[in-house]
Amino acid sequence: MQSSLSHVAAVLVAGMLWGTTGTVAHHAPPGSDPMLIGLSTFGFGGLILMSTRPRRTLALLRERRALPLLAVGAVGVLGYACFYYWPLDLIGVAAGDALALASGPVWAGVLEMVVDRRPPGWVWLGVVSVPVAGICLLVSSGGSAPASRPVAGAVLGLAAGFGWALYSWAGSRLIVDPGAGGNGTGGRDSGTVMAAMFTLASVVLVPWFLLAGPGPLIGAGGLPVLAYLAVVPMALGYTLFGFGLRRVPASAATTLALTEPLTATLLATSILGEKPTGTGWIGLSLVGAGIVLSAISQGRSVARRRSASGRRRTRDLSRSGR
Repeated sequence: MQSSLSHVAAVLVAGMLWGTTGTVAHHAPPGSDPMLIGLSTFGFGGLILMSTRPRRTLALLRERRALPLLAVGAVGVLGYACFYYWPLDLIGVAAGDALALASGPVWAGVLEMVVDRRPPGWVWLGVVSVPVAGICLLVSSGGSAPASRPVAGAVLGLAAGFGWALYSWAGSRLIVDPGAGGNGTGGRDSGTVMAAMFTLASVVLVPWFLLAGPGPLIGAGGLPVLAYLAVVPMALGYTLFGFGLRRVPASAATTLALTEPLTATLLATSILGEKPTGTGWIGLSLVGAGIVLSAISQGRSVARRRSASGRRRTRDLSRSGR
């Protein structure tokens, strides 16, 4: 699979767009509920994403084999939408974004161990220990928000990370496993799977947002913020990421998408004036290093599986020729 410059650029830009969410949400009107910002972002953003491929999305939603995993993924989207913006408010954009992103691989490993009965191994434990150490330092540093609440922010950040891991796990199963709703000849298109999960979650997110009373968010100062979050980082970001995955391997895309925490940290320190402590900077560095190590580990794992598969095909061909 050869990656063209345009596909690589699409993944890089997607990560940068995702990294703007915290800074933009910070400019919502005073009194705005962080959870309602998440409900709107993922609810209306999911509907916009569905509108880019309506027939394929609805076709997947009608498949009974796919529905259980789509429902699990939708629950993950609900959790991520509800919890992601809270830690950004409680411990700062830089620390909150890194915390949610770094805890995702940890939860993903737990899911594989519990649900798939696939022990992660010592390499995974070693890799995961790095961002876990960073998370502990972030919590102990108190974050960089003016009125930081590190314990509450850490708990909510971990909850957001679990939501991300849950819908990523469900989406991955749908994409690579034809028996879980595929077409019988290969996995599903990643963009259609994501659109279907987000659409299913939108059935809950949008009415919840409207019934909860969005207050200042539907005023002149709130609507531009909500529109940007739903259209740009959510709908456009996931569209670009799906386009990139057509040519960029998932392991490489994970590394390229590290532009998200980098962008979030740069914007938080330059625009919002966040000033992490020395301990906080060390924690952020460990989180970033852990994410890079995780991506490298996944890439090597994929390479080993491909190599083993190639050897098996060679042996099969050799035997059939005898």
